[in-house]
Amino acid sequence: MPIKTLKKNIIKIPKNISVYYCENFILTLVGPLGIKSIILHTQIKLFSEKNYILVTRLPILVKKKKIKNPFLKILANTCVSVIKQIIQEVSKKVKQKLNIIGVGYRAILLTNFSFKILQLKLGYSHFIFIKIPKDLTILSTKPTKVFFYGNSQQKINKLVFLIKSYKMPEPYKGKGIFYFNEQINLKKGKKV
Repeated sequence: MPIKTLKKNIIKIPKNISVYYCENFILTLVGPLGIKSIILHTQIKLFSEKNYILVTRLPILVKKKKIKNPFLKILANTCVSVIKQIIQEVSKKVKQKLNIIGVGYRAILLTNFSFKILQLKLGYSHFIFIKIPKDLTILSTKPTKVFFYGNSQQKINKLVFLIKSYKMPEPYKGKGIFYFNEQINLKKGKKV
């Protein structure tokens, strides 16, 4: 394999994370925030003295499945990205912030129940209620700013996109639900 493809497939392991590799092709990462595992489809090599993992393009031999050669590169790249994401989730909390822009648009956090509910007022004739999973933390310092914290990048992104889908940013007036750094170019309306 060329050296350029190998550099992409090298993953450095932080000192506060332990890596365990089983014979069942399961890679387990243990960090300060928890334990996560992944089932591998390509072979990996662990270098414990230098603290890195090398993901190869060699398939794991399974009796019934034979993976064709073009898919091995895709599987190796996917495996690298998933391992990097798990390392990030196990070592530090993931956060996301939403800004709600518009007259009368607001988010209210209801915590009187055994679970948390986010109530959204987005200019419709009704309120929108979203149940927040227990493993995610949500804060609302102002009615127009909502913060999400948790260990799972995938769960946070899914919840944030669900909330954002109720009022996507509008290109003419600039109203809607925005990510923290998101900016849109406003379009000019029709001139009368």
